[in-house]
Amino acid sequence: MGLSRSELESFVCRANDVIDIKLVRKESDLEDSKTTFHPELTHQVFGETENIFGYKDLLVKLYYTAGRLTTYLNMSYSQKVDPVRHEGMQADEVLKNIAEKMPPGFCTNIDDFSMYIPKEATFQPYGTLLHSYRREAEGGDRLFQIYKADMSVPGFREFHERLQMFVLWFIDAGSFIDVDDEKWNYYLIFEKYACDGSHRYATVGYLTAYSYYAYPDKLRPRISQVLVLPPFQRLGHGVELLQTAYRDMRENTDVLDITVEDPSEEFLRLRDFVDCVNCKILPAFSPQLLSGGFTADMAQQAQEKLKINKKQARRVYEILRLEQTDVSDAAEFREFRLDVKRRLNAPFRKESSYVEKLRKVLKPEELVVAMEDFSVENRQAKLEEMFQDNLTHYKRVLERLAVA
Repeated sequence: MGLSRSELESFVCRANDVIDIKLVRKESDLEDSKTTFHPELTHQVFGETENIFGYKDLLVKLYYTAGRLTTYLNMSYSQKVDPVRHEGMQADEVLKNIAEKMPPGFCTNIDDFSMYIPKEATFQPYGTLLHSYRREAEGGDRLFQIYKADMSVPGFREFHERLQMFVLWFIDAGSFIDVDDEKWNYYLIFEKYACDGSHRYATVGYLTAYSYYAYPDKLRPRISQVLVLPPFQRLGHGVELLQTAYRDMRENTDVLDITVEDPSEEFLRLRDFVDCVNCKILPAFSPQLLSGGFTADMAQQAQEKLKINKKQARRVYEILRLEQTDVSDAAEFREFRLDVKRRLNAPFRKESSYVEKLRKVLKPEELVVAMEDFSVENRQAKLEEMFQDNLTHYKRVLERLAVA
């Protein structure tokens, strides 16, 4: 007898909801629901629907010791689909799908995992300490430290193999990097906290950067992955991490400028915020100069002092100019809008030469169809849409600047 639609659906669950992740500092954390968080993305493990089929009341436990990230993986459920009773239907291989993405050697027995928790007392961060800072959170003054490491640091390769699993859960389109390429650098945040009369370290987040060649004899680091783990978010760690990486890269005289690889909307705001904070201290970005438009001095100072390329310097200028613009003054805001739109219109100017080529090779009736996408009305509508998108983003950056 076949399963009804409702019976089938009872064996489907959303992977994001049934995977419990913990960063365990003490044994009591194992039973404390407050230490649990869930993945934001599971499509790289369970497919585009991010569903798991074949179980009722499924619970997947993915636990890590807080510092070393020693791992425990197991699952429980109340009922599993039966191929004999349910027309040959097979349940998804949940643990196998996750384990394929993980390095070997993880625990599947909770008692074995518990034995590793006291061993966290001997864990030390990898690499060289670059920066320390404090945050008031959860009623206490907490100490955080940022280290720089590479694969030559003993034990770091194995640690990174465990750490990078979080990329699949929390970075859209995130992927594992080639750790055998020596051009990668790693910046890691750890919390140093008191425990049993001494100190331990907990993993907080990390940033990776790849050093590309820049003609003729320079380097162009590209920031690739930035992740702060969910229990530590909304505390300003992203700013500290990016600023620390920036300072370290700028100390290298071979660095021409610093770029970012396919930034998410969230990281774009972080980068813009940090770059605005830094550019504000440059003479070329003085408030009284912003209304005069983007200048060569702005581009030069941003590049020489902060290793910011011209494209990003222009973006920072627009955000800081908006900050100085009286948006209630129609004429003043119009000048700002036209200035931004002149930049946004640059790709459309290239289209004009393309249209002239079409005129030479297409028949009149073919040209009419082709020109629909290049009409003045379409161009103006697209420009306005792009401007409004930029304006919304810029305002969010300025909101953060206002309280910085």
